[in-house]
Amino acid sequence: MPSTLTTRLTRSNDGLIVTSGGAQLHRDLIVTLAARHKLPAVYYERNFVAAGGLISYGSNYVDQYRQAAGYVDRILKGEKPADLPVRAPTRYATVLNLKTAKALGLDVPRTVLVRVDEVIE
Repeated sequence: MPSTLTTRLTRSNDGLIVTSGGAQLHRDLIVTLAARHKLPAVYYERNFVAAGGLISYGSNYVDQYRQAAGYVDRILKGEKPADLPVRAPTRYATVLNLKTAKALGLDVPRTVLVRVDEVIE
């Protein structure tokens, strides 16, 4: 009798969404298992896609570092850190791995390709 996990992984509408919270420690294992089970996966960070994952959508770290530099400047000019507002990311990046898409048998429409921030081939 097949296990629930095996049954779940063989359905055609399965996928995986990986969020932060320790996933980085097991990045290679997660990407490998997603590929082995032919699961399309969405990650929160580019480095998962660079390691062979399908697609990521997450905050743009360069933009966040720029915002952090502005905070440092304000603090060095005398503002109290407690008085500075908490800011959410304002820019997000989408990265797609075409090699992984092809391995999963996915045809990525041109309209998607032109909208992503980076395509890894």
